Amino acid sequence: MKSFASREASRLFSRSRLTHRPSITASRRNPNIRIQEQTRGFRETRGLLAVKPYLLADIGEGITECQVIQWFVKPGARVEQFDPICEVQSDKASVEITSRFDGVIKKLYYEPDDMAKVGKKPLVDIDIQSEILAADEVLLNGESGKQAEQNTSSATESQEQGIELGRNDTKAATGDVDSSGQSASLPSKPSQEQSATPRQPGKHASLATPAVRHMIKEHRLKIEDIEGTGREGRVLKDDVQRYIESAKQTAGTPSTSSIAMPKQQIEDQVKPLTPVQSGMFKQMTKSLSIPHFLYTNAVDFSSLTSLRQKYNLGREKPDRITPLPIIIKAVSLTLQQFPLLNSHLDTNTNPNKPQIILKGSHHIGVAVDSPSGLLVPVIKNVQNHSIASLAQEIQRLSSLARSGKLTSADLTGATFTISNIGSIGGGTVAPVIVGPQVGILGIGKARVVPAFGEDGELVKREECVFSWSADHRVVDGAYVARAAEEVRKCLEGVEAMLVRMR
Repeated sequence: MKSFASREASRLFSRSRLTHRPSITASRRNPNIRIQEQTRGFRETRGLLAVKPYLLADIGEGITECQVIQWFVKPGARVEQFDPICEVQSDKASVEITSRFDGVIKKLYYEPDDMAKVGKKPLVDIDIQSEILAADEVLLNGESGKQAEQNTSSATESQEQGIELGRNDTKAATGDVDSSGQSASLPSKPSQEQSATPRQPGKHASLATPAVRHMIKEHRLKIEDIEGTGREGRVLKDDVQRYIESAKQTAGTPSTSSIAMPKQQIEDQVKPLTPVQSGMFKQMTKSLSIPHFLYTNAVDFSSLTSLRQKYNLGREKPDRITPLPIIIKAVSLTLQQFPLLNSHLDTNTNPNKPQIILKGSHHIGVAVDSPSGLLVPVIKNVQNHSIASLAQEIQRLSSLARSGKLTSADLTGATFTISNIGSIGGGTVAPVIVGPQVGILGIGKARVVPAFGEDGELVKREECVFSWSADHRVVDGAYVARAAEEVRKCLEGVEAMLVRMR
Protein backbone atom coordinates (compact mmCIF):
# COMPACT_ATOMS: atom_id res chain seq x y z
CA MET A 1 0.00 0.00 0.00
CA LYS A 2 1.24 3.40 -0.86
CA SER A 3 2.17 5.67 2.00
CA PHE A 4 0.48 9.02 2.55
CA ALA A 5 3.63 10.92 1.48
CA SER A 6 3.89 8.87 -1.69
CA ARG A 7 0.22 9.47 -2.57
CA GLU A 8 0.58 13.20 -2.02
CA ALA A 9 3.69 13.31 -4.19
CA SER A 10 1.88 11.43 -6.98
CA ARG A 11 -1.09 13.81 -6.76
CA LEU A 12 1.11 16.91 -7.00
CA PHE A 13 3.20 15.63 -9.87
CA SER A 14 0.12 14.66 -11.88
CA ARG A 15 -1.47 18.14 -11.75
CA SER A 16 0.13 19.37 -14.93
CA ARG A 17 1.51 17.67 -18.00
CA LEU A 18 4.40 20.14 -17.88
CA THR A 19 5.68 18.89 -14.53
CA HIS A 20 6.52 15.34 -15.60
CA ARG A 21 7.41 13.26 -18.63
CA PRO A 22 7.74 9.51 -19.26
CA SER A 23 11.09 7.95 -18.48
CA ILE A 24 11.83 5.95 -21.64
CA THR A 25 15.25 5.05 -20.27
CA ALA A 26 13.72 3.37 -17.24
CA SER A 27 11.23 1.36 -19.36
CA ARG A 28 14.02 0.07 -21.54
CA ARG A 29 15.97 -1.12 -18.54
CA ASN A 30 12.92 -2.68 -16.88
CA PRO A 31 10.25 -3.79 -19.40
CA ASN A 32 7.91 -4.74 -16.55
CA ILE A 33 7.46 -1.11 -15.63
CA ARG A 34 4.95 0.76 -17.73
CA ILE A 35 6.00 4.09 -19.21
CA GLN A 36 2.88 5.82 -17.84
CA GLU A 37 3.96 4.98 -14.29
CA GLN A 38 7.42 6.50 -14.63
CA THR A 39 7.37 10.20 -13.87
CA ARG A 40 10.28 12.54 -13.53
CA GLY A 41 9.68 15.49 -11.21
CA PHE A 42 11.37 18.81 -10.68
CA ARG A 43 14.96 18.79 -9.44
CA GLU A 44 17.72 21.32 -9.01
CA THR A 45 20.09 21.73 -11.94
CA ARG A 46 23.70 22.82 -11.94
CA GLY A 47 25.57 25.34 -14.07
CA LEU A 48 26.96 24.58 -17.51
CA LEU A 49 30.00 26.59 -18.44
CA ALA A 50 29.38 28.37 -21.75
CA VAL A 51 32.13 30.51 -23.27
CA LYS A 52 31.14 34.17 -23.48
CA PRO A 53 33.34 36.92 -24.96
CA TYR A 54 33.73 39.83 -22.52
CA LEU A 55 33.96 43.12 -24.43
CA LEU A 56 35.60 46.24 -23.05
CA ALA A 57 32.77 48.73 -22.48
CA ASP A 58 32.97 52.48 -23.00
CA ILE A 59 34.35 53.89 -19.73
CA GLY A 60 33.15 57.39 -20.50
CA GLU A 61 33.23 60.34 -22.91
CA GLY A 62 33.41 58.26 -26.10
CA ILE A 63 36.84 56.74 -25.44
CA THR A 64 37.62 54.22 -28.21
CA GLU A 65 40.71 52.48 -26.82
CA CYS A 66 42.54 51.91 -23.54
CA GLN A 67 45.98 50.61 -22.63
CA VAL A 68 46.04 47.41 -20.58
CA ILE A 69 48.19 48.20 -17.53
CA GLN A 70 48.02 44.86 -15.71
CA TRP A 71 46.03 41.64 -15.41
CA PHE A 72 44.65 40.44 -12.09
CA VAL A 73 43.71 37.02 -13.52
CA LYS A 74 45.15 34.36 -15.80
CA PRO A 75 43.55 31.59 -17.90
CA GLY A 76 41.92 29.01 -15.64
CA ALA A 77 41.25 31.43 -12.79
CA ARG A 78 37.76 31.38 -11.29
CA VAL A 79 36.10 34.79 -10.91
CA GLU A 80 32.88 36.01 -9.39
CA GLN A 81 30.77 39.04 -10.15
CA PHE A 82 32.59 42.32 -9.35
CA ASP A 83 35.99 40.59 -9.01
CA PRO A 84 38.74 42.72 -10.63
CA ILE A 85 39.94 41.40 -14.00
CA CYS A 86 42.43 44.02 -15.14
CA GLU A 87 43.42 47.67 -14.94
CA VAL A 88 43.28 49.87 -18.05
CA GLN A 89 44.50 53.41 -18.70
CA SER A 90 42.68 55.81 -21.01
CA ASP A 91 43.93 59.21 -22.09
CA LYS A 92 42.19 60.61 -19.01
CA ALA A 93 42.40 58.15 -16.11
CA SER A 94 43.10 54.57 -15.05
CA VAL A 95 40.11 52.30 -14.44
CA GLU A 96 39.81 48.86 -12.83
CA ILE A 97 37.65 46.53 -14.96
CA THR A 98 35.55 44.06 -12.97
CA SER A 99 33.71 40.90 -14.00
CA ARG A 100 29.97 41.01 -14.61
CA PHE A 101 29.66 37.22 -14.40
CA ASP A 102 30.58 34.20 -12.30
CA GLY A 103 32.76 31.77 -14.21
CA VAL A 104 36.24 30.72 -15.31
CA ILE A 105 38.68 32.78 -17.38
CA LYS A 106 39.46 30.89 -20.60
CA LYS A 107 41.55 33.33 -22.64
CA LEU A 108 43.22 36.74 -22.40
CA TYR A 109 43.26 38.65 -25.70
CA TYR A 110 45.81 41.32 -24.75
CA GLU A 111 49.23 41.53 -23.17
CA PRO A 112 50.18 44.29 -20.70
CA ASP A 113 50.80 47.62 -22.50
CA ASP A 114 48.63 46.54 -25.48
CA MET A 115 45.89 48.91 -26.66
CA ALA A 116 42.44 47.35 -26.16
CA LYS A 117 39.62 48.48 -28.47
CA VAL A 118 36.31 49.43 -26.88
CA GLY A 119 33.36 47.29 -27.95
CA LYS A 120 35.19 45.40 -30.74
CA LYS A 121 37.73 42.70 -29.93
CA PRO A 122 36.95 40.79 -26.69
CA LEU A 123 38.96 41.55 -23.59
CA VAL A 124 38.70 38.00 -22.22
CA ASP A 125 36.67 34.83 -22.69
CA ILE A 126 34.71 33.67 -19.62
CA ASP A 127 32.90 30.36 -19.10
CA ILE A 128 29.53 31.34 -17.67
CA GLN A 129 26.98 29.08 -15.92
CA SER A 130 23.61 28.15 -17.44
CA GLU A 131 21.10 25.45 -16.60
CA ILE A 132 22.06 21.77 -17.14
CA LEU A 133 21.33 18.42 -15.53
CA ALA A 134 23.18 17.73 -12.31
CA ALA A 135 24.76 14.59 -13.79
CA ASP A 136 26.51 16.69 -16.46
CA GLU A 137 28.54 18.48 -13.80
CA VAL A 138 30.75 15.38 -13.62
CA LEU A 139 32.04 16.25 -17.10
CA LEU A 140 32.77 19.86 -16.09
CA ASN A 141 34.97 18.86 -13.16
CA GLY A 142 37.73 17.42 -15.30
CA GLU A 143 36.63 13.73 -15.61
CA SER A 144 36.47 12.33 -19.12
CA GLY A 145 36.06 9.16 -21.12
CA LYS A 146 34.89 5.97 -19.49
CA GLN A 147 34.95 7.23 -15.90
CA ALA A 148 32.72 10.19 -16.77
CA GLU A 149 30.26 7.96 -18.60
CA GLN A 150 30.10 5.56 -15.65
CA ASN A 151 29.48 8.39 -13.20
CA THR A 152 26.82 9.93 -15.44
CA SER A 153 25.08 6.58 -15.92
CA SER A 154 25.21 5.91 -12.19
CA ALA A 155 23.68 9.30 -11.43
CA THR A 156 20.86 8.74 -13.95
CA GLU A 157 20.03 5.27 -12.63
CA SER A 158 20.00 6.48 -9.05
CA GLN A 159 17.59 9.30 -9.88
CA GLU A 160 15.20 6.96 -11.72
CA GLN A 161 15.36 4.33 -8.97
CA GLY A 162 14.70 7.06 -6.42
CA ILE A 163 11.51 8.10 -8.24
CA GLU A 164 10.15 4.54 -8.33
CA LEU A 165 11.04 3.92 -4.72
CA GLY A 166 9.41 7.20 -3.81
CA ARG A 167 6.11 5.93 -5.16
CA ASN A 168 6.22 2.54 -3.41
CA ASP A 169 8.38 2.94 -0.34
CA THR A 170 7.95 5.32 2.58
CA LYS A 171 11.65 5.17 3.46
CA ALA A 172 12.67 6.49 0.04
CA ALA A 173 10.05 9.24 0.17
CA THR A 174 11.48 10.50 3.46
CA GLY A 175 14.98 10.76 2.01
CA ASP A 176 16.76 7.59 3.28
CA VAL A 177 19.42 6.25 0.91
CA ASP A 178 20.68 2.71 0.47
CA SER A 179 23.99 2.31 2.36
CA SER A 180 25.50 0.40 -0.56
CA GLY A 181 26.17 3.78 -2.24
CA GLN A 182 24.33 3.03 -5.49
CA SER A 183 23.02 6.60 -5.68
CA ALA A 184 25.72 8.83 -7.12
CA SER A 185 26.64 11.77 -4.90
CA LEU A 186 26.79 14.93 -6.94
CA PRO A 187 29.92 17.01 -6.62
CA SER A 188 29.30 19.94 -4.35
CA LYS A 189 29.69 23.50 -5.52
CA PRO A 190 33.03 24.91 -4.45
CA SER A 191 32.90 27.05 -1.35
CA GLN A 192 33.69 30.76 -1.29
CA GLU A 193 37.15 30.07 0.07
CA GLN A 194 37.91 27.44 -2.57
CA SER A 195 36.63 29.51 -5.49
CA ALA A 196 38.60 32.61 -4.57
CA THR A 197 41.64 32.73 -6.79
CA PRO A 198 44.70 34.33 -5.22
CA ARG A 199 46.49 36.93 -7.27
CA GLN A 200 49.17 35.22 -9.28
CA PRO A 201 52.72 36.52 -9.45
CA GLY A 202 54.20 37.79 -12.67
CA LYS A 203 52.73 39.86 -15.46
CA HIS A 204 49.14 38.89 -14.66
CA ALA A 205 48.96 40.49 -11.22
CA SER A 206 51.71 42.99 -10.52
CA LEU A 207 49.90 45.60 -8.47
CA ALA A 208 51.24 49.14 -8.11
CA THR A 209 49.95 52.70 -8.12
CA PRO A 210 50.57 54.87 -11.20
CA ALA A 211 53.19 56.84 -9.25
CA VAL A 212 55.14 53.66 -8.48
CA ARG A 213 54.78 52.52 -12.10
CA HIS A 214 56.15 55.86 -13.27
CA MET A 215 59.14 55.38 -10.96
CA ILE A 216 59.69 51.88 -12.37
CA LYS A 217 59.60 53.20 -15.95
CA GLU A 218 62.05 55.99 -15.10
CA HIS A 219 64.60 53.41 -13.92
CA ARG A 220 63.79 51.10 -16.87
CA LEU A 221 62.83 48.21 -14.62
CA LYS A 222 60.31 45.41 -15.06
CA ILE A 223 57.58 45.29 -12.45
CA GLU A 224 57.50 41.49 -12.71
CA ASP A 225 61.07 41.35 -11.32
CA ILE A 226 60.21 43.29 -8.17
CA GLU A 227 58.80 41.44 -5.17
CA GLY A 228 55.89 43.40 -3.69
CA THR A 229 55.48 43.55 0.08
CA GLY A 230 52.16 45.39 0.09
CA ARG A 231 48.69 43.96 0.38
CA GLU A 232 48.02 41.15 -2.14
CA GLY A 233 51.57 41.50 -3.45
CA ARG A 234 51.27 45.21 -4.28
CA VAL A 235 54.60 46.75 -5.26
CA LEU A 236 55.38 49.74 -3.04
CA LYS A 237 57.83 52.60 -3.50
CA ASP A 238 60.09 51.07 -0.83
CA ASP A 239 60.14 47.80 -2.81
CA VAL A 240 61.38 49.64 -5.90
CA GLN A 241 64.06 51.51 -3.95
CA ARG A 242 65.15 48.27 -2.29
CA TYR A 243 65.40 46.58 -5.69
CA ILE A 244 67.47 49.48 -7.09
CA GLU A 245 69.87 49.39 -4.12
CA SER A 246 70.23 45.62 -4.47
CA ALA A 247 71.01 46.01 -8.18
CA LYS A 248 73.63 48.67 -7.41
CA GLN A 249 75.36 46.42 -4.88
CA THR A 250 75.37 43.56 -7.36
CA ALA A 251 76.81 45.81 -10.06
CA GLY A 252 79.37 47.28 -7.64
CA THR A 253 81.68 44.26 -7.94
CA PRO A 254 82.20 43.65 -11.65
CA SER A 255 83.59 40.31 -12.73
CA THR A 256 86.75 39.92 -14.78
CA SER A 257 84.77 38.99 -17.85
CA SER A 258 82.57 42.09 -17.59
CA ILE A 259 85.62 44.37 -17.40
CA ALA A 260 87.12 42.82 -20.48
CA MET A 261 83.93 43.22 -22.50
CA PRO A 262 83.82 46.22 -24.85
CA LYS A 263 81.21 48.93 -24.23
CA GLN A 264 77.89 48.15 -25.82
CA GLN A 265 76.41 50.53 -28.37
CA ILE A 266 73.26 52.17 -26.99
CA GLU A 267 70.42 51.53 -29.41
CA ASP A 268 67.60 53.93 -30.22
CA GLN A 269 64.30 53.05 -28.62
CA VAL A 270 60.92 53.27 -30.31
CA LYS A 271 58.03 53.56 -27.87
CA PRO A 272 54.31 54.03 -28.51
CA LEU A 273 52.58 57.02 -26.97
CA THR A 274 51.05 56.47 -23.56
CA PRO A 275 47.26 56.90 -23.29
CA VAL A 276 47.72 60.36 -21.74
CA GLN A 277 50.15 61.36 -24.50
CA SER A 278 47.76 60.00 -27.14
CA GLY A 279 44.94 62.12 -25.76
CA MET A 280 47.18 65.19 -25.66
CA PHE A 281 48.31 64.49 -29.24
CA LYS A 282 44.73 64.39 -30.52
CA GLN A 283 43.61 67.46 -28.58
CA MET A 284 46.62 69.62 -29.45
CA THR A 285 46.35 68.63 -33.11
CA LYS A 286 42.79 69.99 -33.07
CA SER A 287 44.04 73.14 -31.31
CA LEU A 288 46.30 73.91 -34.29
CA SER A 289 43.20 75.10 -36.16
CA ILE A 290 42.43 77.72 -33.48
CA PRO A 291 43.89 81.22 -34.12
CA HIS A 292 45.30 82.22 -30.73
CA PHE A 293 45.24 85.81 -29.49
CA LEU A 294 47.87 86.28 -26.75
CA TYR A 295 47.80 88.91 -24.02
CA THR A 296 50.02 89.31 -20.92
CA ASN A 297 49.87 91.58 -17.91
CA ALA A 298 51.78 91.79 -14.62
CA VAL A 299 49.84 91.48 -11.36
CA ASP A 300 50.99 92.90 -8.02
CA PHE A 301 50.63 90.13 -5.44
CA SER A 302 51.17 92.37 -2.37
CA SER A 303 47.49 92.44 -1.33
CA LEU A 304 47.04 88.74 -2.09
CA THR A 305 50.14 87.76 -0.08
CA SER A 306 49.03 89.89 2.87
CA LEU A 307 45.62 88.16 2.94
CA ARG A 308 47.23 84.72 2.77
CA GLN A 309 49.61 85.46 5.61
CA LYS A 310 46.75 86.60 7.85
CA TYR A 311 44.61 83.58 7.02
CA ASN A 312 47.41 81.00 7.30
CA LEU A 313 48.68 82.31 10.65
CA GLY A 314 48.48 79.44 13.16
CA ARG A 315 47.16 76.94 10.60
CA GLU A 316 48.87 73.70 9.62
CA LYS A 317 49.94 73.07 6.03
CA PRO A 318 46.84 71.17 4.79
CA ASP A 319 44.58 74.03 5.93
CA ARG A 320 46.66 76.83 4.46
CA ILE A 321 45.68 78.49 1.21
CA THR A 322 47.92 79.15 -1.79
CA PRO A 323 47.49 81.92 -4.37
CA LEU A 324 45.72 79.55 -6.79
CA PRO A 325 42.24 79.35 -5.16
CA ILE A 326 42.19 83.15 -4.82
CA ILE A 327 43.11 83.51 -8.51
CA ILE A 328 40.43 81.01 -9.54
CA LYS A 329 37.79 82.94 -7.58
CA ALA A 330 38.90 86.22 -9.17
CA VAL A 331 38.59 84.65 -12.63
CA SER A 332 35.10 83.34 -11.80
CA LEU A 333 33.93 86.80 -10.69
CA THR A 334 35.35 88.25 -13.91
CA LEU A 335 33.61 85.63 -16.07
CA GLN A 336 30.28 86.92 -14.77
CA GLN A 337 31.07 90.24 -16.45
CA PHE A 338 32.72 88.69 -19.52
CA PRO A 339 30.58 85.57 -20.25
CA LEU A 340 31.99 85.10 -23.75
CA LEU A 341 35.20 83.72 -22.20
CA ASN A 342 33.09 81.10 -20.39
CA SER A 343 31.64 79.56 -23.54
CA HIS A 344 32.05 76.72 -26.03
CA LEU A 345 32.37 77.17 -29.79
CA ASP A 346 30.08 74.61 -31.45
CA THR A 347 31.25 73.75 -34.98
CA ASN A 348 29.78 70.23 -35.08
CA THR A 349 26.02 70.82 -35.01
CA ASN A 350 26.13 72.83 -38.24
CA PRO A 351 29.65 73.26 -39.70
CA ASN A 352 28.37 75.96 -42.06
CA LYS A 353 26.88 77.98 -39.19
CA PRO A 354 29.04 77.77 -36.03
CA GLN A 355 27.42 78.92 -32.81
CA ILE A 356 28.50 80.06 -29.36
CA ILE A 357 27.15 78.24 -26.29
CA LEU A 358 27.33 80.56 -23.28
CA LYS A 359 27.77 78.33 -20.23
CA GLY A 360 25.73 79.16 -17.16
CA SER A 361 28.13 77.61 -14.63
CA HIS A 362 31.85 78.13 -14.21
CA HIS A 363 33.58 74.74 -14.52
CA ILE A 364 37.27 75.64 -14.40
CA GLY A 365 39.91 73.09 -15.35
CA VAL A 366 43.23 73.24 -13.48
CA ALA A 367 46.28 71.67 -15.13
CA VAL A 368 48.14 69.20 -12.87
CA ASP A 369 51.56 67.66 -13.48
CA SER A 370 51.01 63.99 -12.55
CA PRO A 371 53.36 60.96 -12.80
CA SER A 372 51.45 59.77 -15.87
CA GLY A 373 51.59 63.17 -17.58
CA LEU A 374 49.54 66.35 -17.86
CA LEU A 375 46.01 66.00 -16.47
CA VAL A 376 43.34 68.71 -16.20
CA PRO A 377 40.79 67.93 -13.45
CA VAL A 378 37.76 70.21 -13.40
CA ILE A 379 36.41 72.18 -10.43
CA LYS A 380 32.65 72.30 -10.94
CA ASN A 381 30.47 75.33 -10.13
CA VAL A 382 33.27 77.62 -9.01
CA GLN A 383 30.78 80.49 -8.71
CA ASN A 384 29.26 78.72 -5.68
CA HIS A 385 32.57 78.05 -3.89
CA SER A 386 34.33 80.09 -1.24
CA ILE A 387 38.09 80.51 -1.40
CA ALA A 388 38.54 77.99 1.43
CA SER A 389 36.34 75.36 -0.27
CA LEU A 390 38.21 75.93 -3.55
CA ALA A 391 41.48 75.21 -1.73
CA GLN A 392 40.07 71.92 -0.44
CA GLU A 393 38.78 70.92 -3.88
CA ILE A 394 42.14 71.69 -5.51
CA GLN A 395 43.90 69.56 -2.90
CA ARG A 396 41.44 66.66 -3.41
CA LEU A 397 41.70 66.64 -7.21
CA SER A 398 45.49 67.02 -7.17
CA SER A 399 45.80 64.05 -4.82
CA LEU A 400 43.58 61.91 -7.08
CA ALA A 401 45.58 62.98 -10.14
CA ARG A 402 48.92 62.00 -8.61
CA SER A 403 47.57 58.61 -7.51
CA GLY A 404 45.91 57.97 -10.90
CA LYS A 405 42.40 57.72 -9.45
CA LEU A 406 40.64 60.53 -11.31
CA THR A 407 37.36 59.52 -12.95
CA SER A 408 36.02 60.66 -16.31
CA ALA A 409 33.60 62.95 -14.47
CA ASP A 410 36.57 64.68 -12.80
CA LEU A 411 38.20 65.36 -16.17
CA THR A 412 35.35 66.56 -18.36
CA GLY A 413 33.02 69.53 -18.72
CA ALA A 414 35.49 72.43 -18.36
CA THR A 415 34.32 75.84 -19.58
CA PHE A 416 37.63 77.63 -18.93
CA THR A 417 41.15 76.42 -18.08
CA ILE A 418 43.95 77.71 -15.83
CA SER A 419 47.52 76.41 -16.14
CA ASN A 420 49.65 77.21 -13.09
CA ILE A 421 53.05 76.71 -14.74
CA GLY A 422 54.53 79.00 -12.09
CA SER A 423 54.53 76.13 -9.59
CA ILE A 424 57.47 74.78 -11.63
CA GLY A 425 59.00 78.02 -12.89
CA GLY A 426 58.91 80.43 -15.79
CA GLY A 427 57.32 83.81 -16.31
CA THR A 428 55.50 84.50 -19.56
CA VAL A 429 53.95 81.47 -21.30
CA ALA A 430 51.84 80.88 -24.41
CA PRO A 431 49.04 78.57 -23.20
CA VAL A 432 47.21 76.48 -25.81
CA ILE A 433 43.42 76.58 -25.91
CA VAL A 434 41.60 73.29 -25.34
CA GLY A 435 38.62 73.26 -27.69
CA PRO A 436 35.70 73.74 -27.65
CA GLN A 437 36.68 76.26 -24.96
CA VAL A 438 37.61 79.73 -26.19
CA GLY A 439 40.03 80.86 -23.48
CA ILE A 440 42.84 79.81 -21.14
CA LEU A 441 45.01 81.55 -18.52
CA GLY A 442 48.66 80.71 -17.85
CA ILE A 443 50.12 81.78 -14.47
CA GLY A 444 53.85 82.37 -14.18
CA LYS A 445 56.08 82.23 -11.12
CA ALA A 446 55.72 85.11 -8.65
CA ARG A 447 58.98 87.03 -8.24
CA VAL A 448 60.18 89.97 -6.17
CA VAL A 449 61.03 92.84 -8.53
CA PRO A 450 62.11 96.47 -7.98
CA ALA A 451 59.30 99.01 -8.38
CA PHE A 452 58.56 102.65 -7.64
CA GLY A 453 56.35 103.47 -4.67
CA GLU A 454 53.68 106.19 -4.44
CA ASP A 455 56.28 108.85 -3.57
CA GLY A 456 58.74 107.70 -6.22
CA GLU A 457 60.89 105.69 -3.84
CA LEU A 458 62.32 102.33 -4.93
CA VAL A 459 60.48 99.43 -3.25
CA LYS A 460 60.26 95.64 -3.49
CA ARG A 461 57.16 94.22 -5.11
CA GLU A 462 55.99 90.61 -5.51
CA GLU A 463 54.81 90.39 -9.08
CA CYS A 464 53.41 87.63 -11.30
CA VAL A 465 52.86 87.60 -15.06
CA PHE A 466 49.48 86.36 -16.32
CA SER A 467 49.39 85.06 -19.91
CA TRP A 468 46.01 84.88 -21.65
CA SER A 469 45.06 83.05 -24.84
CA ALA A 470 41.69 83.43 -26.58
CA ASP A 471 40.09 82.06 -29.74
CA HIS A 472 40.37 85.06 -32.07
CA ARG A 473 37.56 83.71 -34.27
CA VAL A 474 34.98 84.72 -31.65
CA VAL A 475 36.82 86.85 -29.06
CA ASP A 476 38.52 90.12 -29.99
CA GLY A 477 41.65 91.49 -28.35
CA ALA A 478 39.96 94.38 -26.53
CA TYR A 479 37.53 91.98 -24.84
CA VAL A 480 40.41 89.83 -23.56
CA ALA A 481 42.39 92.88 -22.39
CA ARG A 482 39.44 94.22 -20.38
CA ALA A 483 38.84 90.85 -18.76
CA ALA A 484 42.54 90.47 -17.90
CA GLU A 485 42.63 93.93 -16.33
CA GLU A 486 39.52 93.13 -14.28
CA VAL A 487 41.24 90.05 -12.85
CA ARG A 488 44.30 92.17 -12.04
CA LYS A 489 42.15 94.70 -10.14
CA CYS A 490 40.49 91.91 -8.15
CA LEU A 491 43.83 90.44 -7.05
CA GLU A 492 45.48 93.77 -6.30
CA GLY A 493 42.50 94.67 -4.11
CA VAL A 494 41.55 91.31 -2.61
CA GLU A 495 39.58 92.78 0.28
CA ALA A 496 37.33 94.63 -2.16
CA MET A 497 36.90 91.38 -4.11
CA LEU A 498 35.73 89.60 -0.95
CA VAL A 499 32.91 92.13 -0.63
CA ARG A 500 31.64 91.13 -4.09
CA MET A 501 31.62 87.41 -3.28
CA ARG A 502 28.31 85.69 -2.59
